Amino acid sequence: MIYFDNSATTKPYKEVLDSFIKVSSEYYGNPSSLHGMGGQAERLLKQAREQIAQLMNVQHNEIYFTSGGTESNNLAIKGTALMHRNRGRHIITTAVEHASVSETIAQLRDLGYRITIIPPDSSGIVSAEDIEKEITSETILVSVMHVNNEIGTIQPINEIGKLLKKHSKIVFHVDDVQGIGKVPLDLYEANVDLCTISAHKFHGLKGNGALYIRDGIRLSPLFSGGNQEWKQRSGTENVAGIVAMAKALRLTMNNKEKFLDRLLSIKKLLMEELGKMEDITVHTPESHSAPHIINFSIKGFKAEVFVHALEEKGIYVSTTSACSSKKAAASSTLIAIGVPEKDAKSAIRVSLTYGNSLEEAATFIVAVKETVNRLREVMK
Repeated sequence: MIYFDNSATTKPYKEVLDSFIKVSSEYYGNPSSLHGMGGQAERLLKQAREQIAQLMNVQHNEIYFTSGGTESNNLAIKGTALMHRNRGRHIITTAVEHASVSETIAQLRDLGYRITIIPPDSSGIVSAEDIEKEITSETILVSVMHVNNEIGTIQPINEIGKLLKKHSKIVFHVDDVQGIGKVPLDLYEANVDLCTISAHKFHGLKGNGALYIRDGIRLSPLFSGGNQEWKQRSGTENVAGIVAMAKALRLTMNNKEKFLDRLLSIKKLLMEELGKMEDITVHTPESHSAPHIINFSIKGFKAEVFVHALEEKGIYVSTTSACSSKKAAASSTLIAIGVPEKDAKSAIRVSLTYGNSLEEAATFIVAVKETVNRLREVMK
């Protein structure tokens, strides 16, 4: 089996599963309980928070645990909008965001907020200058993802953060679900106020994530009742999942140091070989793109047909993002960068991780060629 769908989800490390089982079976107390078992769970929670903060180069009191990327994005965006609604109701975002950002912001539009959507260039990159032109006295939030989940484009987060430094009342949110562990981002240097991560994108477990909230930033909570996470996110903490997330992030950062060059070599091979094939268009830009995502279209085929054809060979890829892959509509990201709708509907996403190999990439290229030829014969 060749698993090339790591942007949808990753296989948990064995050490991560071992940590989850151990904490679940031996340290299952509620971290809010006063007794000793509660104290043990609380200490594990504290240690995990400190480990994740250290890996992200932030303070431990700036890490807030959530159920994953979608909740973190909702908390960041709605929490900012509700907290600062009396100061202004204007939000700036881009046309290439994940659905958990774009649909959350669409809900706010329905509630009377004014939304400005910045279009990207043909590589999927948005301009910091274009964002600055749209800022008004009513602007309270700018939300821009770090690495695009479909084509892998890296946004100029540092440049955007630098310009927003001149607008101290604007909160800057970054969805870093696809970037963390693969593309460096210094949150302090980039002047980021809120940053979303999700454990299952770096070999942790589904249902765990975190939101970095810069010290001094205030949000209106979405969940109330238990006062956990400094009253920012009520609900009994998933201690086992959080401990497992801390271990997953540490192992991923270690693997980045060891295997990033190999990952870049795999991406280079795939980009070059796919680019040579007739009727294939590669949408991922050669520069300013992450090391693990390659997006391409195959003229004349529906994406889902090709996905299932590769699956018959034991190769797993995807169409658009996993959250949108079962919809019939073309990728909004590809449409936004000017890809014709017909080509967008035939797009395939390959997404890698540090455990993948050059041998797998070579096998994949052969499989693509064979599958294209076979399907073309069937269509004659």
